[in-house]
Amino acid sequence: MDEPLIIATRESRLALWQAEHVRDLLRARFGVAVELLGMTTRGDQILDVTLSKVGGKGLFVKELETALGDGRAHLAVHSLKDVPMELPPGFVLAAVLEREDPRDAFVSSRHASLDALPAGAVVGTSSLRREVQLRALRPDLAIEPLRGNLDTRLRKLDEGRYDAIVLAAAGLKRLGLAARIRALFDVDRMLPAAGQGALGIEVRADATALRERLATLIDGPTWLAAHAERAVSRALGGSCSMPLAAHARWQGDTLHLDTLLGDPTGARAPLRASVQGRPADAEAAAALGEAAARQLHAAGAADYLPAAGA
Repeated sequence: MDEPLIIATRESRLALWQAEHVRDLLRARFGVAVELLGMTTRGDQILDVTLSKVGGKGLFVKELETALGDGRAHLAVHSLKDVPMELPPGFVLAAVLEREDPRDAFVSSRHASLDALPAGAVVGTSSLRREVQLRALRPDLAIEPLRGNLDTRLRKLDEGRYDAIVLAAAGLKRLGLAARIRALFDVDRMLPAAGQGALGIEVRADATALRERLATLIDGPTWLAAHAERAVSRALGGSCSMPLAAHARWQGDTLHLDTLLGDPTGARAPLRASVQGRPADAEAAAALGEAAARQLHAAGAADYLPAAGA
């Protein structure tokens, strides 16, 4: 391919870091010219309404997909947790890279941990998944919406609008901001979102030669874990309005998948389900996720889904 590869990316500092990381991988692996096409998405523009009320995380990828579709870009780089479980026809995930720390991070200027917060303290998060788990852990706290890119969220914390905020550890570490982390939530206490900490590369389905190249970048363990996690949400009709967590961890050659479905109203405790297996390919990994979804249904998920707007 003689022409430069064009990567469509959001223009936040974290998104640009991610795109530059993939650019450097492509240059090193294939010796090709790579350029970035920075874009502002609807998800970046709408900051006064929660994502669950305006279309979900797909708002962060739609404009990038348009650039792929009309030929302005060849690939798009996403935080995998922001990628809808069902891609539009004509688009595929060509690769998932090795996962960074998948955990959630407690960030505060004054308090060392969630347990150290006084009753009534204000905690900011943009995620229903985090909100239901925070309420289960500390029902005495005030959980308030927090929108904006990572730097904006940290600025709002530093301005004193919140006593603490919860962010993905991966983004902080990638931008050299690990020192802002006061505590990390163990996954048994705060289960991450499907795909959290991993980068996904999206292309047009008909870009056969490019897909073959990008397949060499796939991190096998993360690829299988991500397929298992994403299949849970897909089986439940997942959307941004569903407080769903799914996290798969390898222990030897066994993949352990833990899931959680919360009640957005807060009236009921979250449902949990766990499965394990030894998937050899993406289809087997997805089947593991579907098995976890069946367990959630058996535990009463149908009563939770209408409350989530599903």
